[in-house]
Amino acid sequence: MAIEKFLAERALNVQESGIRRIFNLAASLKNPINFSIGQPDFDVPAPIKEAAIAAIQAGYNGYTVTQGLPQLREMIADQVARYYPEPPSVLVTSGVSGGLMLSLMATVNSGDEVLFPDPYFVSYPNLVSWFGGKPVPVSLYPDFRLDPKTLQAAITSKTKILILNSPNNPTGVVYDAESMKAICRLADERDLLIISDEIYRDLSFDGPACSPIEFAPHRTILLRGFGKSYGMTGWRMGYLVGPAPLVTQMSNMQQYTFVCAPQPAQHAGIVALDTDMTEYVNAYRRKRQIVEDELRGYFEFTRPSGGFYFFLRAPERHETGTAFVEAAIEKNVLCVPGNVFSRKDSHFRISYAVKDEVLHRGCQILRSLV
Repeated sequence: MAIEKFLAERALNVQESGIRRIFNLAASLKNPINFSIGQPDFDVPAPIKEAAIAAIQAGYNGYTVTQGLPQLREMIADQVARYYPEPPSVLVTSGVSGGLMLSLMATVNSGDEVLFPDPYFVSYPNLVSWFGGKPVPVSLYPDFRLDPKTLQAAITSKTKILILNSPNNPTGVVYDAESMKAICRLADERDLLIISDEIYRDLSFDGPACSPIEFAPHRTILLRGFGKSYGMTGWRMGYLVGPAPLVTQMSNMQQYTFVCAPQPAQHAGIVALDTDMTEYVNAYRRKRQIVEDELRGYFEFTRPSGGFYFFLRAPERHETGTAFVEAAIEKNVLCVPGNVFSRKDSHFRISYAVKDEVLHRGCQILRSLV
C-alpha cells in the first residue's frame, strides 16, 4: 500500500527546516563548533527555575484558562499599557511560534498576500502557505535596513498583512523609529494588519528596539516571548497582544489547538518578568564585539544591533552561502546557509550564543576558509 497517498498537499510541500537539519547534524559530528542554533548558552536563572519547580510541587500541573494565568496577563498588559487607550487584550501562547501560527490562522484567507522583509525567519512563508495565503518576500539587500518605499512598491490590492521582525533573525538588524513610523503610516493608508515578531526585543544592544505598537497599536498583533530572553526555549512560552476582536478569536482557536501554554512555565513566567537580565544582555553585547573583531576585514556584514546572529556574505571563491557552509562543516563548524532565510544564496548565518573560547576558535576556522 502506498501510504503516502494519505498525505495532504500542504504536508507534501513542507521540507525539513534548514536550521533543524544542521542542528540534527551536530549529533553525528564529534565535538563540532555549533554556530547553527539560535539557543541561549546560559541556563534559566535560578529564581525562574525555582518558580517552575514550586508550581509543579504545589500541584499546578493541569490546564489553565485558555488565555493564560490572570496575574501573568496583567503583568504583560502593564508592560505595554502606555500605548493603548484601554487595557490591551493578551493571550499567553505556546511560544512565539504558537502565537504566530494562531495569528496567521485567524487572519489569512485564500489568496491573501502577506509581505515580509527578505531575509526572514523560516516559518513565515510556510505558515502563510499552509493557510492559503501567498507569501511575498521583499528584498532588503544589501544592508537589510527597513525601507518603506521598497515595501510600498510590493503592495497590491491583495495585500492584507505585513510581518515585521525586529531585531531581525537572521540579520540582527533593528529597525529604526523613523522607518517604523513610516511603515505604520503606510499600513494606515493601505489598511494593512501588522504582525510584529519581537522575540529578540530584550536582546537589543544599541538602545531600545522600536515597535509598531508605538505608532499603530490599533492594527498590530504583538508577539513576544520568554525563550531567547530567559533561556527558556524548551519551555514554549510566549504571548501576543492585539485588538480585542482578533485576540478573542485567536483565543477561541487556541482552545482547539494548543489548549493553553504549560502551567508550570506560566508560573515561572511571572517571576521571569521581574528578573533582571542585564548581565546576560551585556554578555551578548560583548560576544557581538568578539565576532566583529575576529571577522572584520574577512567577511562583509551589516553590524547587528540585536539578537545573537551575524549574517555574513560568503567569500567570492565559494560562490554561494551553501558552498561556504559545506566547506565549514568539513572543518567541523556548523552554520546555516542564507537560502534557508532568503530567496538568495549569498550569505550564511552564525549564532554567537556559545562560550567565548568556542567563539574565538570557530571564527579562526571561518577566517581560514576565506
